[in-house]
Amino acid sequence: MSGREQVQRVRAMWSRTRRAPSPLALRPMPRACGGAAGFTFIEIMVVVAILAILAALVVPRIMGRTDDAKRTATKVQIRNIEGALQLYKLDNGIYPSTEQGLKALVEKPSVGVIPKKWKLGGYLPKLPEDSWQNPYKYLSPSPKGDYEIISLATDGEVGGEGINADITNWNLDKD
Repeated sequence: MSGREQVQRVRAMWSRTRRAPSPLALRPMPRACGGAAGFTFIEIMVVVAILAILAALVVPRIMGRTDDAKRTATKVQIRNIEGALQLYKLDNGIYPSTEQGLKALVEKPSVGVIPKKWKLGGYLPKLPEDSWQNPYKYLSPSPKGDYEIISLATDGEVGGEGINADITNWNLDKD
């Protein structure tokens, strides 16, 4: 008998003796034995619980910081406006009047004292708004000095306390 015949005979004998697999053998093998990958319901619930705990700890800290960030951004803008006002005064010898407003930093004033050495292109590229999309209030002269720049903050109304407190160039270092 040749090698080829022996192989065919063994195959035929093996196929006759082979029984149908049991229902337990058809079950997917556990992951530890190299079976199908997946997560059990318990594993998924543990992950969801961990994420919920992390969210409960982190979200309040992040959410409370948006008002602080807006107040800080507004203070930086006020300092930039102050710098532009200083340049305006260096060129023209006076600050813009209340009537001229901060608009005098963007385009040449047409009312009040018309500056003779107004810088072509202006002192600011555009008229800024505070972090709450409200225009800044400008007074010159002011009871507190040569000028006052005011943001009405969160509530948009004069006065207030806490996050509603107005931000002016005179109280930038508070908070």
